[in-house]
Amino acid sequence: MTQILDGKQLSALMKQQIKAETEEWTRNGGKKPHLAAILVGNDGASETYVASKIKDCEEVGFDSTLVRFDASVSEEELLDAVRRINNDAGIDGLIVQSPLPAHISEQKVVETILPSKDVDGFHPENAGRLALGMPSFVSATPAGIMFLLEHYKVETSGKHCVVLGRSHIVGTPVSLLMSRNTYPGNATVTICHSRTRDLAEITRSADIIIAAIGKPEFLKGDMVKEGAVVVDVGITRVPDSSKKAGFRLAGDVDFASVAPKCSWITPVPGGVGPMTRTALLFNTLKSARKEVYK
Repeated sequence: MTQILDGKQLSALMKQQIKAETEEWTRNGGKKPHLAAILVGNDGASETYVASKIKDCEEVGFDSTLVRFDASVSEEELLDAVRRINNDAGIDGLIVQSPLPAHISEQKVVETILPSKDVDGFHPENAGRLALGMPSFVSATPAGIMFLLEHYKVETSGKHCVVLGRSHIVGTPVSLLMSRNTYPGNATVTICHSRTRDLAEITRSADIIIAAIGKPEFLKGDMVKEGAVVVDVGITRVPDSSKKAGFRLAGDVDFASVAPKCSWITPVPGGVGPMTRTALLFNTLKSARKEVYK
């Protein structure tokens, strides 16, 4: 029987836990966690995502700050804003929402954020610490995936985990986490990408598939073995005239053909997405407590 890795439900539980821990932390003299977000331009998806993050902060008792810029902002002006937040002792975490305009180097922006405030886990120092098994801020989506596997007690030790996608945001960090000598972890990991040969043969050998390839409904039922665990990271707006909005949300997994073969699967929406936002809150609380960078 297929069971659902319900990110929406787990996110609600974790938010309650984060709120309770925040109340205890501040009651004992700790500073209220504070997350700052920088938003450049008027991308609809980014607007929605940042608004959700601010709402999340309110729900768990965090302070939040939103800094907005027009798409025409210069790179140096944006970097100056990052430096000001770096130097603000009252702010614990900083995210700069992507995508950024073409004239701004996303990598330069990431590298300007203080590692100790990089709650997105994208700074090279946090990526390097993760690779070395040191305390670090883990990228929110990989962290959210691990929370899901742990909460639902999905067995990972000794399993063959296939990761579709090698991005520094999801594919690479989640492959490191799944191969660690921990739980969840201790899996044998294969990373697949656009140049992988015989991809379907590899995915059919997988006990666990983490699909983060950015292609809607790419993973089909004939690419998955019976009893597999499938985690769908993708979310794409697909045109659909039957919907009021004119589109529907699709993951990287063809849910209709894949789900009947799975022991566990994440839905889209309601799977990895809510957990990504919750992991960001978790990282911000860790930053306020100085649990990573003492």
